[in-house]
This record gives sequence, C-alpha cells and structure tokens, in this order.
Amino acid sequence: MERNIDQQLEKLKTRLIKMCSLVDEQVEFAIKSVVDEDRNLANIVIERDRKVDKYDLKVDKICQKIFALNQPVAMDLRLIMSALNINSNLERMGDIAVNIAENFLRLQQKPVFFERTNFIQMSVTVREMIKNSIDSFIDRDAKLAEKVILMDSVLDKLFIENNQIMIDIMKESINNIDTAVLILDMAKELERIGDHATNIAEDVFFIVEAQQVKHNYERFFFNDSRNPEREKEEEDED
Repeated sequence: MERNIDQQLEKLKTRLIKMCSLVDEQVEFAIKSVVDEDRNLANIVIERDRKVDKYDLKVDKICQKIFALNQPVAMDLRLIMSALNINSNLERMGDIAVNIAENFLRLQQKPVFFERTNFIQMSVTVREMIKNSIDSFIDRDAKLAEKVILMDSVLDKLFIENNQIMIDIMKESINNIDTAVLILDMAKELERIGDHATNIAEDVFFIVEAQQVKHNYERFFFNDSRNPEREKEEEDED
C-alpha cells in the first residue's frame, strides 16, 4: 500500500528535477553567450531568473508541507533535508549564471586574449560537474556523486592557473586591465558554480550512503578501510 508521503516525495523529486534542468540550461546559456558573443542569449538568462526563483519557492513549500503533515525518518528524512540543500545550491547557481550573463553584457565582446584564458576549459569542467551531480541525484548514484566531488580539485587548479594568466595579461598593457578583471570575475563565478555542484553531490552521497562526506574526502574516498571506532570517537566528541 502506497503511503501518502510517497506521493509527496515523488512530487518533491519531480519539482527538484525540473529545477535542475532549468538551472543547467541557465548555466549553459550564460557560458554560450560569452563563447558565442550572443547578447540575446545573455538577456534570456537574466529574464528567466524569475522562473528559477519561483521553482525555488515551490520546492521549499513542498518540503515544509511534508515536514508539517508527516514524521519522516531514515531515507525519507535524508531526502527532504538534502532536497532543501540541493534546492538552495541550484538557486545560487541560477544567480551566478545571471552574474556571468551580466558581466558579458558589460564586456560586449570577447577580448583578443580570450583564447589564452582557461575560461573554455573551466566551462567544460563545470558543465560536466553539473550534469553528473544532477544525474547522481536522479539515479541515486553515490559513485557518480563521488566523481563530481573529486572533479572540484581539477576546477580549482584551472581557476588558479587562470588567475596567473590574467595577471600576466594585465601586466602586458594597462589597456587590458578592465577587460581582464571582467574575465577574472566570470572565471570566479564558474569556480563558485563548481562548488555548488560539489555541494549537491555531497548531499546525494548523504541520501544514498547515510554518510556525511563534507570535509572528510580523504577518509571516504582515499581510504579503503573506514574505521568504525574512529567514527564513534568523532560522534562522542560532538
């Protein structure tokens, strides 16, 4: 017999997946507006931000309703708690996509030194992280979530390299400074999106494995044997 909460949870997952799809497209369009120098696409991203905000509120309300009318436990509780976090991260990713689009409108066109930056490589990495984090949630795939988490260090490395590239470009000519600062800002926004995709992956890992991996990557992903006694000691410290 299907529980009433099952119907509510299914509605929650459906709304959250729609939110995932919308935000994924917002990020895609924001990046594409820069790469293709498409002002129209940048404006679409900005205009659709209201739609992202509406989905954000819808997901929050569903979670509040489930908490109010039920007493979720175990997997159900983990799903609802994580859904709130995932929704918040998605909403922030949508805001960041708008920031990238607005920065491009200020930029108006790619600078001549654009190909020397890591913007394209960072964009490809970010898009893969978003896709995998969403798929890991839909499929409840802890391994895919782990892949996203580990990719964050790759993105961070590209970001650090890009910072140095931009510094060198600014040193070449004072005329490069204003444009280079905007590129730096957009690269930082990509790095932030990667952080939010990582947060989503961490929540998926929590839903599936009932384990918090935040700040504990080495123990969970680089150590074959997890120590139950050590975990108990950490719980006792709390």
